[in-house]
Amino acid sequence: MSTQSQIDYNRIAQAIEYIRSNFKLQPSLEEVAENIHLSPAHFQKIFTDWAGTSPKKFLQFISLEHAKNLLKEEKASLFDTAYETGLSSTSRLHDLFVNIEGMSPAEYKNGGKSLHINYSFSESPFGNVITASTEKGICYMAFENDKETALGNLKSKFPNASFFEKQDELQKNALSIFNTDWTKLNTVKLHLKGTDFQLKVWESLLSIPMGKLSTYGKLAEKIGNSKASRAVGTAIGSNPVAFLIPCHRVIQSSGNIGGYMWGSERKQLIIGWESSHVYSENLLAH
Repeated sequence: MSTQSQIDYNRIAQAIEYIRSNFKLQPSLEEVAENIHLSPAHFQKIFTDWAGTSPKKFLQFISLEHAKNLLKEEKASLFDTAYETGLSSTSRLHDLFVNIEGMSPAEYKNGGKSLHINYSFSESPFGNVITASTEKGICYMAFENDKETALGNLKSKFPNASFFEKQDELQKNALSIFNTDWTKLNTVKLHLKGTDFQLKVWESLLSIPMGKLSTYGKLAEKIGNSKASRAVGTAIGSNPVAFLIPCHRVIQSSGNIGGYMWGSERKQLIIGWESSHVYSENLLAH
């Protein structure tokens, strides 16, 4: 990042934290701008560059009513309509480019003894992120500000693997998912450690379009076991790849956001960010 980009990034992070902490009070543009020591006009500009919409509209996108409306408005199954626009819509493009491959039984059982894992630390619109990859694909991605904690969590997933701090092409390609312009995005390959059931749930998550939401119950129905909502929730909670596998798009049937491995507040902000970009895209299309 350039120096100015870094400054803007930090300001947006402060603004997002303020909005997150106070969104029930619907703070005004002036209030948020004052909190991060910017003029309202300048704040609105850099926020719009980040979110693709105004701070006021973004507040609407992280509200409970917005979540409820997203769940109500789907006449057909989310999964039936996931690919209705093919490659014509950038908001759904990334789901078509994510492929999951499960690790072999040996890799799964021996704690990754034969795995050579590269890892790196990067910035994203939602905070610092650690990304790790094997020679076959991304095996781990998580939001974590503390590097030592992030690396410790990664190593606990693969206690017998060899680790090297290096950002390879697999990671660079995967991180481009945060750009929202995916016309040049190569296929994102994931190499995951999980049971057959977990892999099935994680693959089903890829069918939920960006800017849309589903529920734990609907996901259970999708994989053919309507009574498995709790097991589905557990599998979602163990998702090892943040954002690329969009577990943040699954909420409670009441419209409440529910839990998230990397913080329910961050989940709410990601939902709002995605909604804002889809909203902007739809405006351009019409």
